[in-house]
Amino acid sequence: MKIAFLGPKATFTDIAVREMFPTKEGIPYMTIPDCLDAVIKNEVDACVVPLENALEGSVNITLDYLIHEMPLPILAEVTAPIRQHLMVHPQNKEEWKNIDVIYSHSHAIAQCHKFLHQHCNGVKRVSVTSTAAAAKHILEHPTEQAAAIANELAAAEYGLEVVAPDIHDFDFNHTRFIVLAKEMIELSTSPLKMVGDKTSLMITLPADDRSGALHQVLSAFAWRKLNLSKIESRPTKTGLGNYFFLIDIEMKMDDVLIPGAIAELEALGCSVNILGSYPYFQVQKRSR
Repeated sequence: MKIAFLGPKATFTDIAVREMFPTKEGIPYMTIPDCLDAVIKNEVDACVVPLENALEGSVNITLDYLIHEMPLPILAEVTAPIRQHLMVHPQNKEEWKNIDVIYSHSHAIAQCHKFLHQHCNGVKRVSVTSTAAAAKHILEHPTEQAAAIANELAAAEYGLEVVAPDIHDFDFNHTRFIVLAKEMIELSTSPLKMVGDKTSLMITLPADDRSGALHQVLSAFAWRKLNLSKIESRPTKTGLGNYFFLIDIEMKMDDVLIPGAIAELEALGCSVNILGSYPYFQVQKRSR
């Protein structure tokens, strides 16, 4: 089995794949759309992509491609702790406080705002496709007075020196990753412990835009005692003020409650798409 992930090697997505599928072959791709494309083109059996970070919120490019471009079903979710470190080329270890540019993914840079403001104020920040791509850039440009924000695996993979560990703003920094595939893949071999089940829906409100429509949607879940762990609006890209809602229900698809809620929503004039009903897993936090 081949699993696509946001590359190059040693991204946080790579870590999630190694934890979730330790015996499978991970194939790095340079962008999230490339990962989804690889599944559509049958280059890989599945892909793992980031969906949401506890500090920076949803990964919009994942949502947009999943909804508008490549509607692949969600087969599983894995949540992993995120630890951001500042790292430099070994030959620049002693002079790291004189760096003039920092490379990383835009989300990683945002997650480390407090540290960068206090210790690297005025240093140029450049966004790249992933944290590992930033680390790889530092390795390939040893004469540049630069640093990368990435994980410890990236430091080991690319031979960099961590000069400031754990620079993210808050300790509870986790990212949700989702497993996408055309068909069901084997999940029982994962060494991770299953935490629970979710069902994800995409709901579009009635076209007449009547007052109280969202309240009616939420009521369909409330009176059935269906616990919602997330509700988020995203633009439909059909005009200003037009949105759909992404809802996560804390249970797997059953024969009565969720189908009943969907039927009630459709009777109200809503459009409902099932994005997936799947188990979710948790990577345990490790000490450095």
